Amino acid sequence: MVSLPVVSLRRRLLAEFVGCLFLAAAVVGSGIAAQTLSPGDVGLQLTENAIATAFALFVLIAVLAPISGAHFNPIISIVDASLGRRPWREVPGYAAVQVVGCAAGVMLANVMFGHPLVSISEKARLSPAHWLAEVVATAGLVMVVFVLVRFGRERLAPAAVAAYIGAAYLFTSSTSFANPAITAGRILSNTFAGIDPVSAAGFIVAQLVGGVAGFLLVRALAPAQTHAPVLDQEGANS
Repeated sequence: MVSLPVVSLRRRLLAEFVGCLFLAAAVVGSGIAAQTLSPGDVGLQLTENAIATAFALFVLIAVLAPISGAHFNPIISIVDASLGRRPWREVPGYAAVQVVGCAAGVMLANVMFGHPLVSISEKARLSPAHWLAEVVATAGLVMVVFVLVRFGRERLAPAAVAAYIGAAYLFTSSTSFANPAITAGRILSNTFAGIDPVSAAGFIVAQLVGGVAGFLLVRALAPAQTHAPVLDQEGANS
């Protein structure tokens, strides 16, 4: 999300994996904890889940952005390349470690709370309202990240992204997954934050549509880069 110093691709991919692992563990783990601590009160459970996720996002972006850009999301990596900030050849690697990291984080959360390593979610979430909500949530996330970037205000990204996702948990009917990697990972936990495979496929389609909408919105709001990025170089020393 920020203009980066020269960092090796290997170290950037490791940062993305670690960030996704901790983020997914925070999302699913706080969902399980909320169910345990506040049984029978879904509104309170969702609020607890949203707060924990927002706090985790803030810290992870602040810590890892100088290394990898702290994307933690294939949509962000794709838009980053589409705006000319990253070589397209890096996007598959980023997306792969993001998906694997989120899956590992979900499994870690399952085990930490005494659940099976993998339990396929049966929580159906897909409806036209959920689909629309994921388009809106993803478009908004892309707008927040890249309008800041294009005006050279990347230092605000940790707080801005955390605040947006925390709010979107409550103002969208889908609870704002807004991320194909974490959507896929959440299939692996039949708990509060889980999602069944059919719903997950629909969410990912909606997120891709939202990514396109967000890209167009960024181009309309900030048509020119006003703060030149320092692009990463694959051959840099670690």
